[in-house]
Amino acid sequence: MNKFADLDAFTAVVEAGTFSAAGERLGIAKSVVSRRISQLEARLGSRLLHRTTRRLALTDAGRNFYQRAVQILADLDDAEQSVTEETARLSGSIKLAAPLSFGLVHLSNAIADFLREHPAIQLSMDLNDRNINLVEEGFDMAVRIGDLQDSTLVARRLGTVRHVTCASPEYLQKFGEPVHPDELEQHTGLQYSNISYKQQWCYRTPEGKTVFGRPQIRVRSNNGESLATAAVAGLGITTGPTFILGRYIKEHSLVTLLNTYQRPATGIHAVYPPGRLIPKRIQAFSDFLADRFGDQPHWDEALAIPRRSD
Repeated sequence: MNKFADLDAFTAVVEAGTFSAAGERLGIAKSVVSRRISQLEARLGSRLLHRTTRRLALTDAGRNFYQRAVQILADLDDAEQSVTEETARLSGSIKLAAPLSFGLVHLSNAIADFLREHPAIQLSMDLNDRNINLVEEGFDMAVRIGDLQDSTLVARRLGTVRHVTCASPEYLQKFGEPVHPDELEQHTGLQYSNISYKQQWCYRTPEGKTVFGRPQIRVRSNNGESLATAAVAGLGITTGPTFILGRYIKEHSLVTLLNTYQRPATGIHAVYPPGRLIPKRIQAFSDFLADRFGDQPHWDEALAIPRRSD
């Protein structure tokens, strides 16, 4: 009888939502997961899960037990990690979620360097711009950019993201350059669909006043890299983070506009599921990313963009 294996199976079922998904997460058969849950319920003398043909749901006892089980497993993980620390060797797995463009362009290289330093770490990464539910999908950590919407998550700031407004030289030659956000009404805009229209075209004046641009939107996309490509092709004006647009500015494919009316800076955050200790390998990974990115990230180097206090 392995009590910890039963706890592992139970928490995996709760977080994954089905016995099959839990088995895939743990690398064992669905039947083994089901047997471990039955063993656990028999030992406790209480039903933990309501089973139907479509879904699983926690009983009241199961809900209370889940919180304790998560804490016990986190404590075990922490205890094991404290031993491996004696040999300065981090080990274990990290399941990470991150935005697509940031993950491809900047995070992948950082991860490669971290894994070279810690050869006993295994990492699984999901690059996607959707807002992933960390608990339900079993993620250890997510990298998120912008204002955090879920106040229940544990968060740590890793760095600063600045935003610029850009268009191609060809677009500006054909349609002229706006010198105030009000003039965006006369221009074509390229909209990032994961934030609101008002959020994307929000500016601060040098005096600290908030103003809004209102371009006519021609292209909408949930991926910032595709909007940068559209801007380079002369299809309109876009605003976006310098970690995407910076390299196009450096190579003169895009020109920055409205530099005295910059959008407010946002943060890069590491977020973790609530209600559990953060394992040392996750803490170490977060430390590594904070050192790599920080408030003066490398993608802003050599960009001639005026900065005020963020």
